[in-house]
Amino acid sequence: MELTTIGFSDMVKLGKVLWLRGAKSVKNHMIDSKLVKVMPISKNTGNTREFSEMDTNEYLTYKSQGDQASRGQISQGYSKTMTSYRVAENIGITYEMRTQGKYPEIINSLVSGGSKGYKTIDLDLSHRLTFGTATTYTDRDGRTIDISVGDTLQLFYTEHTLKASSETFRNRLANNPRLSKGALEGIGRLAVEESYNQYGEKKEINDDILWTTDDPNTVNTAKEYLKSTADIEGSNSGVVNVYKGRFIHKILPRLATTAAGATDTDKRYYWGTACSERSSFYIGMWESPHLMAPKANANSEDVQTDDWEFRNRAGYGIVVVGASWIRFSSGDGTA
Repeated sequence: MELTTIGFSDMVKLGKVLWLRGAKSVKNHMIDSKLVKVMPISKNTGNTREFSEMDTNEYLTYKSQGDQASRGQISQGYSKTMTSYRVAENIGITYEMRTQGKYPEIINSLVSGGSKGYKTIDLDLSHRLTFGTATTYTDRDGRTIDISVGDTLQLFYTEHTLKASSETFRNRLANNPRLSKGALEGIGRLAVEESYNQYGEKKEINDDILWTTDDPNTVNTAKEYLKSTADIEGSNSGVVNVYKGRFIHKILPRLATTAAGATDTDKRYYWGTACSERSSFYIGMWESPHLMAPKANANSEDVQTDDWEFRNRAGYGIVVVGASWIRFSSGDGTA
């Protein structure tokens, strides 16, 4: 149908189709990485959710003959409250666009609009790691975002505390090396020696994710270590590569960015490992990205501009409760 003759109802149908095309084109890198757990939130159930860590002691205690068995310990670890917020943008289809054959402009407006909600979510999730060496950051809209974990410290730190023990642990690799075989062994040692339950007992954690920025050198290094059949640094081609298949490599394109979403080369070498099973990184979905199309006879046309307004909306909350499930190196060689 020619745009010079397209009616209101046809424009609404077209708008929905084009918006969905844009939405489906987006790769949800953070959500698909298994670093994040998605929690659907029902309507009319409030705008906050509390998330807590729960832990128990690792071992049984001795029971002598006739004595009562000791009761297992259960400790509620640290908690964080998630608060929802909305993101929005209106897509205006002007009178000129729909009456003067400006079909490419209409397509671009609606298709790009469909991608923005999911891209915004991916950026906001990525920035929990991007700015993980701080407790707050100022986002693209000038808001101060609290990104501390349950112990009130930054996600990546050298002395995280426990709720029921004086023991501390670190999840930031000493000297922050770039990704290499030695660095992988070092971060693996962190997982072995710096993983505790809330009582300070050693906890077995098996990291299954290697996450990096999209820096080509870092990505290629990760692929070499994870996919080579022989030791990548060995002189003998028959030497086994012990890292083959050890991790799932997740590339996070929006990790090395500024708060506004521009490239940040200072963060190009960020990388780390994580245990997807024990992740306490949550996104609560109050409103999945969606399009609110104009309706006939319901103020669908702006009387000042003659525009038809399509409303692009999403609502969600993000929280990271604990830090024991993830490890990090900034790759810049700082002590």
